[in-house]
Amino acid sequence: MRNLPDIDSSWCLKANHWCERRKVRSVFAVVSRLGDGAAWYALMAVVIAVDGRAGLFAAAHLAVTGAIALGLYAWLKRWTKRPRPFASDARIHAWVAPLDEFSFPSGHTLHAVAFTLVALAHYPVLAWVLVPFASTVAVSRVVLGLHYPSDVLAATAIGTCIASLSLWCVPGATLF
Repeated sequence: MRNLPDIDSSWCLKANHWCERRKVRSVFAVVSRLGDGAAWYALMAVVIAVDGRAGLFAAAHLAVTGAIALGLYAWLKRWTKRPRPFASDARIHAWVAPLDEFSFPSGHTLHAVAFTLVALAHYPVLAWVLVPFASTVAVSRVVLGLHYPSDVLAATAIGTCIASLSLWCVPGATLF
C-alpha cells in the first residue's frame, strides 16, 4: 500500500502535466497571480466604492482577517519547512516562480478561502464569482507545481477556521 506522501506526489505530478498545454498554463498562471492579492485588494476597493460605510467595514474585516491569516501562514511555513513539489521531484515543473521557499500550507489557498468566507458573510450575492475563483486559485497551486494537494487541503481547513473565528468575533457577520 502506498503512503500519503507518495499519493500526494503522484497527484501533484498528474495535475502538473496539465500545464504542458500553454493555454491551460496561462489560465492557471493568471488566476494564481490574481490570488497573490490583487483580486482581494480590488474586492475591498469595490465594496468600499459601492457600499460606502458598510463596504468600509467589510473591507476592514477582510484586511484584519487577511493580516491574521498572513501571520499564521508565515509561521507555519517557517515551522514546517516542507520543500515545494518541484524541489523534491525533478519531474514536477514550477510553471511560475514561487513567492517563497516552502510549500506547507498554500498561502494563496488559505487566503482565498478566508477572504471568500468573510466576503460572503457581508455580500452573499458574490458567491457565484468568489467560490469558483477561490477554488480555481487552490487548484492552480497544485497544477503549477507549487504545492501538494495536502498543502491545499490543509490551507482550506486553516482558512475556514480563521474565517470562522473572524466571523464569530464580529457582531452581525455570519455565513448562515
